[in-house]
Amino acid sequence: MRNWLVLLCPCVLGAALHLWLRLRSPPPARASGAGPADQTALFPQWKSNRYDVVVGVLSARNNRELRNVIRNTWLKHLLAHPALSQRVLVKFIIGARGCEVPVEDREDPYSCRLLNITSPVLNQEIEAFSLSEDASSGLSEDRVVSVSFRVLYPIVITSLGVFYDASDAGFQRNVTVKLYQAEQEEALFVARFSPPSCGVQVNKLWYKPVEQFILPEVQGTMKTGAGAVLHRVGACCPGQSQSFEGTIVWESQDLHGLVSRNLHKVAVNDGGGVLRVITAGEGLLPHEFLEGVEGVAGGFIYTIQEGDALLRSLHSRPQRMVTHLRGLREEDALLEEEGRAHDDIVFVDVVDTYRNVPAKLLSFYRCFRLNWAVDRTGKWQELEYPSPAYPAFACGSGYVISRDIVDWLASNSGRLKTYQGEDVSMGIWMAAIGPRRHQDSLWLCEKTCEAGMLSSPQYSPRELSQLWELKELCGDPCQCEARSQTTEVLTREL
Repeated sequence: MRNWLVLLCPCVLGAALHLWLRLRSPPPARASGAGPADQTALFPQWKSNRYDVVVGVLSARNNRELRNVIRNTWLKHLLAHPALSQRVLVKFIIGARGCEVPVEDREDPYSCRLLNITSPVLNQEIEAFSLSEDASSGLSEDRVVSVSFRVLYPIVITSLGVFYDASDAGFQRNVTVKLYQAEQEEALFVARFSPPSCGVQVNKLWYKPVEQFILPEVQGTMKTGAGAVLHRVGACCPGQSQSFEGTIVWESQDLHGLVSRNLHKVAVNDGGGVLRVITAGEGLLPHEFLEGVEGVAGGFIYTIQEGDALLRSLHSRPQRMVTHLRGLREEDALLEEEGRAHDDIVFVDVVDTYRNVPAKLLSFYRCFRLNWAVDRTGKWQELEYPSPAYPAFACGSGYVISRDIVDWLASNSGRLKTYQGEDVSMGIWMAAIGPRRHQDSLWLCEKTCEAGMLSSPQYSPRELSQLWELKELCGDPCQCEARSQTTEVLTREL
């Protein structure tokens, strides 16, 4: 079977997971309008055959070209093989619904969460946190307090601050305020407050200015000593930013605690939706190197950048939504047509985004990654798993699981929690039952070429076609003497 399991394409991950059970019974009914035509219409002949191997290929809705490369290479060979075609079943796994939010209007490109900015506060300084007039401001027992937040549209933080203590005659404390970027152990900004240098009092806070950078990072950026990527004020590029995730930490340098409040007792000014405070209960966990309790012991002042560009984007959003929804309907029709033509697609009831890949319950990865560090930012941002490292999980472009594991996953699918990726999710789930693992060195984890390889990720459709052509010509997708000789003859003739 090694001769046909050769290549899987980039961003299309194979999986053999609970498909066998679905193929033995009629497909579930789906609500009308939930996506392309229901499974019964797409697959009028649901086979009840018993297969030795079921291959599920995770595929994004728009990856039609990649699916066609598979259909025209190893899948075509499999279907034409008299024995393998009866023993192996291959289905593409696709989310039944596309995200109804245009990419430009999402909090991040990997989710389907609307960037819900309304009535932004422009051309003025904004205090992120404030206390009510009747709020008491005595010292607490907490000497270290921190709060995490996400910046969803470029801002500039101009000052860091600490809460005013009503019992102080002036300012009689020693407090350090640090702003960290997620995943960085060195602070981006630091402000130190002491009796000789307490800053400026505004309302119920003392503030000190900090060096001004645009957050989040943008193209044409600079590196700071902390290893973070920032951009100096004055050259922000609209539409090129990513979200910034940071944590502010207040540390008392005295024996007594800070003037701090629970998050629910502090007014948060998000500037109309450009930033969002995130609690540990929502998934964003404090960094391992930080100590203290979750709360607020001060605040920061910020301004919103590129206000004109933001207003233009908000003004054009309704038309952008109309165009995007029209595109989704066209995509649904194309997928329905593709499913009818090839009879090799299974639509699962999820919105098709990267964050929802684990919900497809299918993946394939080759070797097992041990002590793989958990990411808190970016595409592989982990919001749910608290440990600093994952259990062993499969990497690469595919894995095979036995029937008893398929049964276990299917029977427990309603209780299994999904994490940031389908690979790490499977690793966490498998940690509960401790299966025997068998590793094949020809199930490749990176883009490389080896004779006899079972899979290799990250190839483009054109590269996949060329590799398969070489394999069919002389049995080796990586090098082919016959192909080289043919090329030399053609070159001489030209």
